[in-house]
Amino acid sequence: MASGSMTFRLLGALAVVATLAACGDRPGLGASRGVPLENFTAEEIYKRAEYDLNNGDADDAAQLFGEIERLYPYSEWAKRALIMQAYSYHTDRDYENSRSSAQRYIDFYPADEDAAYAQYLLALSYYDQIDEVGRDQGLTFQALQSLRDVIELYPDSEYARSAMLKFDLAFDHLAAKEMEIGRYYLKRQHYSAAINRFRVVVEDFQTTTHTAEALHRLVEAYLSLGLVDEAQTAGAILAYNFRSTTWYQDSYTLLVARGLQAQAKGDSWLNQVYRQMVAGQWL
Repeated sequence: MASGSMTFRLLGALAVVATLAACGDRPGLGASRGVPLENFTAEEIYKRAEYDLNNGDADDAAQLFGEIERLYPYSEWAKRALIMQAYSYHTDRDYENSRSSAQRYIDFYPADEDAAYAQYLLALSYYDQIDEVGRDQGLTFQALQSLRDVIELYPDSEYARSAMLKFDLAFDHLAAKEMEIGRYYLKRQHYSAAINRFRVVVEDFQTTTHTAEALHRLVEAYLSLGLVDEAQTAGAILAYNFRSTTWYQDSYTLLVARGLQAQAKGDSWLNQVYRQMVAGQWL
């Protein structure tokens, strides 16, 4: 990032901090550990916070960065400290406070060059909590919205590309959750409930990696219900767009065993999807 921006600024004075660390003392404190923070300049407190952050004390660093904002509220150091506080909280996995600090930065300095990074940190505060499929999907929706904000508000920033990649992964995560529930219902022969879940993947998450399997599971579910037109249509979509996958091969085997073909038939929702796909509106 350009000079004065966040790439990470937390290590901008790394050489100085390392030298001070080698002396066994925190930056800005000297031998006066009992001296109130009010006796130190904003820069001294900032360097002390950087030192703590660089040495694994992210929570202490966040508190010190916050003190700069309290003691020197209208200074340039206060602005720098606020974005660093958001980063420190995030490093400490205190996502709620990280989000609060990042949002304050966006509110106070919307035109600043680090506003894009603050928006990105805000999105990460949601995204970094959705690593497990079984977790509350509300976090995933919030992550998607926040990542979209980064992409739309700061398209030329260095964070836009990373936000796009994470958006795709979060979107895939939602589809994975639908698939997990659908498989659960299918295994227990609750075919209508399973179909509803797989339909969501095909209609709303068709750009994810789960679409081919969702179509195959629809073939399985519809054949189990005796709805052969729908099963054949799902197979036709697989044949058209996912022929090289094992999911198509498995569906083809199921259909042939029933004397059926992978072809669009009837007028179900799947037939409409098939027509859209052939018309070039698929994916």
